[in-house]
Amino acid sequence: MIFRARTVVSMEGPPIEDGAVAVRGNRVLAVGSYRDVSRLYPGRPIDLGEQVLLPGLINAHCHLDYTVMRKAILYQNSFTRWVSRINALKHSLSEDDYLKSIADGFNELKKWGTTTVLNIESFPELMSKMPAPPIRTWWFYEMIDLRHRITTEELVAGAFVFFQDRPDWLGGFGLSPHAPYTASAELYRLANECARVTGMPLTTHLGESREEDWMFRDGRGEFYEFLAGLGRNMDDCGHGSALANLLEQGLLGPNWLIAHLNELSEEDLSLMQGRQLNIVHCPESHRYFKHSLFQHKRLHDLGMNICLGTDSLASNEELNLFAEMRAVQNGEPWMSPEEVLKTVTVNAARAFNREDSLGKIAPGTCADLIALPFKGDPARVYEAIVQNRQPVSWMMVDGRISGAM
Repeated sequence: MIFRARTVVSMEGPPIEDGAVAVRGNRVLAVGSYRDVSRLYPGRPIDLGEQVLLPGLINAHCHLDYTVMRKAILYQNSFTRWVSRINALKHSLSEDDYLKSIADGFNELKKWGTTTVLNIESFPELMSKMPAPPIRTWWFYEMIDLRHRITTEELVAGAFVFFQDRPDWLGGFGLSPHAPYTASAELYRLANECARVTGMPLTTHLGESREEDWMFRDGRGEFYEFLAGLGRNMDDCGHGSALANLLEQGLLGPNWLIAHLNELSEEDLSLMQGRQLNIVHCPESHRYFKHSLFQHKRLHDLGMNICLGTDSLASNEELNLFAEMRAVQNGEPWMSPEEVLKTVTVNAARAFNREDSLGKIAPGTCADLIALPFKGDPARVYEAIVQNRQPVSWMMVDGRISGAM
């Protein structure tokens, strides 16, 4: 099957005018000009018309459990009180509420062109009651040992059995020690060992707020008092940042996706030199919390792989990666629109070792595509994509089309 469009953006080279993509089953066979592709694969094409065809977007950090919490928390300059409020809301919701929240979240992700999501799952027991996800989903089991059960090798093995029994589910499984303030060094070691054996991706929240940073660096503040009151052992506080502590213990590496990293000192930046780290920035959630300035340029210049996520609707208004890209473009004028688009395509795929199959259109990659209206100057196609404000009306996930032109 050949799909023809005014422009094809493959993320592998320059935009292709009068472009085409040949698909067989769930894989891309060829991409190029319509003239060249049709010679290789003759037949009547599906003509998408005045559209730009590009890889489906990858949301590298999301909490679908909390879709129901849109505008439920008025942030009042206290990350500690926000945590208390979201915990209270979580306890007020039923299993059916969470299942509906996840389903609604998937619908919103699709609306805005996401074909792959890396989702932090707080309640993995719900997964046995879900239908197959409509998009490619990596489920990261949230690991907490602060007043929670301790994750074991047996629980991780059980999660793998779950996926083995569901071959129609697109995506896979990962582990997410929640954050250094809720997950012990032992949980980080367990996650690393599981990843070493299985090759699964790993993610964690790190350096998200000033209050968290004060707790670890200085052993003080509202967040420190809050967690000490819950019975957390605070011996790891007052000795430098959480990032420095994890790096010095060898608990973070290139197979981790580090969400947020909003708080960074010069010492932290120095420690990061020469390391290969994947960082997930969530611009709209960052704005909601009024965090410190995200050090995008400094991290880029250090060679960090930066991608984007939406976080949850407990701190965002939409699960919309176009809005996240626009926020980056507005805040980082040194970045070209093409570089911004990479944060939700090739960079995101590289972050969890899927650069050969996702985030670009090339022979052998997964047939995950989206189309957007495009009638402007071909030289400005990347800008048009980043500035898109229309829901995506045509999408292909694993070779299956959804939506209507």
